[in-house]
Amino acid sequence: MTRPARTPLPPWLKVPLPSGPAVARIRAVCQDRGLHTVCASAKCPNLGECWGAGTATFMILGGLCTRTCRFCAVASMARPPAPSPQEPDNLARTVTEMNLRYAVLTTVCRDDLPDQGSGHIAACVAAVKRKTPKTLLEILLQDFRGEGTPLKTILASGPDVIGHNLETVERISSRARDPRSGYRLSLSVLAALRRLAPKKPLKSSLMLGLGETDEEITAALRDLRDCGVDLLTLGQYLRPTGTQRHLAVARFVTPGEFDHYAQTARGMGFAHVSSGPFVRSSYKAAEAFAQSILNGTQK
Repeated sequence: MTRPARTPLPPWLKVPLPSGPAVARIRAVCQDRGLHTVCASAKCPNLGECWGAGTATFMILGGLCTRTCRFCAVASMARPPAPSPQEPDNLARTVTEMNLRYAVLTTVCRDDLPDQGSGHIAACVAAVKRKTPKTLLEILLQDFRGEGTPLKTILASGPDVIGHNLETVERISSRARDPRSGYRLSLSVLAALRRLAPKKPLKSSLMLGLGETDEEITAALRDLRDCGVDLLTLGQYLRPTGTQRHLAVARFVTPGEFDHYAQTARGMGFAHVSSGPFVRSSYKAAEAFAQSILNGTQK
């Protein structure tokens, strides 16, 4: 089977990948403890900048997801292995040794587990908070099929920032995401998080470059603000592989267009907006948290 040809990258997306002894050391520590840093495994070009600022992103609940979203590089399995009971302690030790002032936790979906992994996520948050209480912790959540109990369990563990990604505009959502996910479901999760934690910074993200229009982007931003989202990231979708599983890039959004969308979002009242070709959900997360405090989101 012939793979579709990859679309050539524009000049503004051609940057060297992070490397060097620091990257190798942290990757080795995480592999030794069975941890996944999204920064290193995805070869994120922002890695050096974020780690240098004392921020890193970890993916917990294992490296296999029960869903098959067509934008995501994470491998899928209907019933992945059980989460490691050592993960909370290993995570807390690693965050401490990396001397992180800000850590981001993101998760795979675990529809196969009775609580969808919420108890394990809460244990990870609590372990980090016990080991290094000064480290601020952001948690990027799955949708938990819209159920409220998992959200309450995780919020009770004490994360400082909560988030759930809308991912894309409404028209494209059903094509890009697993059938168990959805645009309106994600909005309901964000609204529930705002009700359950009215004073915590609430974050979401959109990928651009999947064929969305300016009007659709504006509508999605308005929907996010209506749910009470304070912190926003906008970034370029990049196809993980050239296989049919992953959606092709419809277009490469220019840096100037990202600036325009950022201005639109700020005009709607978002407390902090990160918008650019290489921006990802956790990009400059500590800066976004600080800005939310300055703008009065967190009391």
